Amino acid sequence: MSSNHAPGRDGAWIKASRSASGSECVEMRRHGGVVEVRDSKDPDGVVLRFTRAEFVAWIDGAAKGEFRHLADD
Repeated sequence: MSSNHAPGRDGAWIKASRSASGSECVEMRRHGGVVEVRDSKDPDGVVLRFTRAEFVAWIDGAAKGEFRHLADD
């Protein structure tokens, strides 16, 4: 991931620090007024787009642990 943009600014893909190995992660960026999400292993694949309000609602739910059960075995 190389960019001349600051992380999170329009155009710069970012990923969680836990994804340091780069093999199992998603990347996100702000672009054209929406937040885009993609699979880092398939950078030319599907990109999901969310409004700021949708993304803020997801971040709030994640911070509250509402989706944690999805990562459990």
